[in-house]
Amino acid sequence: MKELDKNMYFGAKAVTIETAKLLRNNMTYHENLLWENLKGKQICGVRFRRQHPIRFFIADFYCHEVKLVVEVDGEIHNDKTDYDDGRSAEMEKFGILVLRVTNSEVETDLEKVIYKIETIVNERLKSPPWGI
Repeated sequence: MKELDKNMYFGAKAVTIETAKLLRNNMTYHENLLWENLKGKQICGVRFRRQHPIRFFIADFYCHEVKLVVEVDGEIHNDKTDYDDGRSAEMEKFGILVLRVTNSEVETDLEKVIYKIETIVNERLKSPPWGI
């Protein structure tokens, strides 16, 4: 693996990287729905990766160019807010912004979700103080 590639994993262990590979084949309906709009540099010409390892976490979607994670949260996350907040805080230590969207938002207002992502990507492309 090239050094540049290693940097985007923020020290993830081999087991986390392997788990992420397995998860790519088992994405949820809502993750797949969003992925259809993120893959192939459809948003602002940047590349998103799905089920991407970051340290000891696996982000639903990650764009290394702008250090943005997009998490698609199902109902299970209603009872895991402390865990999710801690996870986001860990990623923020690396200059990564975490955008959380719900399954419901993806299903009922996908255009709004895409617009949010585009807005953040454009802002971070223009002004990268996050380049830690």
